Amino acid sequence: MHVRYFSLPLIALSPFFASANECGDVTIADMNWNSATLMAHVDQFILENGYGCNAELVPGDTMPTGISMSEKGEPDIAPEFWSNSHKEMLEKGVNEGKLRFAGKAFSEGGEEGFWVPKYMVEQYPQLATIEGIKANANLFPHPEDDTKSGFMSCPAGWTCQITAGHLFDALALESAGFEQIDPGSGAALAGSIARAYDRKQPWFGYYWSPTPVLGRYEMVKVDFGVKADPTHYEQCITQPDCTNPKITAYPPSAVNTITTETFAKESPEAYAFISNRSYSNADMSAMMAWMEENQADGEFAAFEFLESYPHVWTKWVPAEVADKVKQAL
Repeated sequence: MHVRYFSLPLIALSPFFASANECGDVTIADMNWNSATLMAHVDQFILENGYGCNAELVPGDTMPTGISMSEKGEPDIAPEFWSNSHKEMLEKGVNEGKLRFAGKAFSEGGEEGFWVPKYMVEQYPQLATIEGIKANANLFPHPEDDTKSGFMSCPAGWTCQITAGHLFDALALESAGFEQIDPGSGAALAGSIARAYDRKQPWFGYYWSPTPVLGRYEMVKVDFGVKADPTHYEQCITQPDCTNPKITAYPPSAVNTITTETFAKESPEAYAFISNRSYSNADMSAMMAWMEENQADGEFAAFEFLESYPHVWTKWVPAEVADKVKQAL
């Protein structure tokens, strides 16, 4: 790249070529769940070894990362951003020329819902609906209070705790005898499903896909009896101060990669890679299962992905970039 760059006539040394070859410093949000940290490490490796960027991972989480990118212009890249919950903030950033929707993190989008194990629905078919759940609340005993029924919600601080809480209220689950349970962490939430499945015990709560958990354990998504209302979902269900939540199914979740406008303009070739790369739910679920089975962090998982899925990631980059990445591996 550098030899070709200096061999060009002086007139051809446009800002585009300079910025493309001088990727410079790039910061990537390393969020605290498996798929996001895998993406962050894959992006870091390809940007560093394929594009010559000085790519640094910084700790991130959905809401603070989005706010920081909008207000401070950093980090440069949020690899996995569940956009439905923060659509207004993101669109404001785009309209103000601060952010870009670079592309889809998951080519098929994400799925959220309330779930019960398939073995429970096979025994009690009515549990496939929310009315059946409420009428049979006694089948879901609270682990710490046998006078109540348990609903496993999201960990405190996660956006899904807000949405699940509002829908818990809209569905009048407390009146049916349910109490929300904070699992404490994403790992504990996943573990509660695994533990219930292994012991064929009751479980009712929130979860999402793609995940290794829903790939490994057969769960049934509970029918709320209504279609999704994206407007109400965005304006109320996702908002902490919503006081009048109404019943709505979860809309299909747009899971995007977000970048700053500065990064997109100053590093167009690197941005092209970020906007091209997208994971299928099947590939990501398989990788997440591998991470769990091997107790691997994002860095080790990135090497596994790059070594095992060249048929996927080499389509995201030009051939010469793919060669550099392969040599670095």
